[in-house]
Amino acid sequence: MYKFIKQYTETMTNANVYPMISLFIFLVFFIVLLVLVKKMGKDRVEELSSIPFDKDEPANSTL
Repeated sequence: MYKFIKQYTETMTNANVYPMISLFIFLVFFIVLLVLVKKMGKDRVEELSSIPFDKDEPANSTL
């Protein structure tokens, strides 16, 4: 499968652009996520961390 993809991308023009674009999108996503987490207030973090314990449902419920 990898050989097929590699052979297909080698025949394309500007095939080196696509990996760079995907890497850029990947890095931008995680940098934005890191900034949002760093800016998040401590009270919000505590609120989010207690969500699993706030439910009043029984643990062994059936669907």
